[in-house]
Amino acid sequence: MGGHAKQLLPWGNTTLLGHAIQEAKKVADTVLVVLGAEARTIGNGIGEEAEILINPQWEQGMGTSISKGTEQLMKSDPHLRGILIMVGDQPFLDASHLGELLDGFQRGQAMIVGTSYGDSLGVPALFHASLAGELQRLGPGHGAKGIIEKYSDRALGIAPKGREGDIDTLEDYDRALAMAKNSRPK
Repeated sequence: MGGHAKQLLPWGNTTLLGHAIQEAKKVADTVLVVLGAEARTIGNGIGEEAEILINPQWEQGMGTSISKGTEQLMKSDPHLRGILIMVGDQPFLDASHLGELLDGFQRGQAMIVGTSYGDSLGVPALFHASLAGELQRLGPGHGAKGIIEKYSDRALGIAPKGREGDIDTLEDYDRALAMAKNSRPK
């Protein structure tokens, strides 16, 4: 990302991560941000917007961050009904999409409600709290995809309706900024 912490790139009146936090707060009671690389810099950019947890094992992959985040959430509130996992680089998957996930989850027929990417489900995804133990056991090199596949018969997919793009390069970021600018009401 050209030497920039992707999470702190400007987005609207905040940053990519700040936007993700704002959208999550519209549907969730608690927002926990798990940070790894450049945690101090990124954490300073978040301020008081969300609870921050540092994952010292971040280099071992997303699974360790999911594990530590789930453990912290369950310690904070052992009566949670669900855990929403999302990333900070999908700015178009906003509170509207997260609300659709939540609506699907509240119907009570699915253990996992995720974003549909063709033949697979991914994040953002909402996991029933009964899966917290499995999320906490995720380790190096393993994200939540294995859990989603294991419970595919009890999972519900919600279409992202063309909003699924993520930002991995400066070119992606520039395209996303142009899309956001072109989609604003005039």
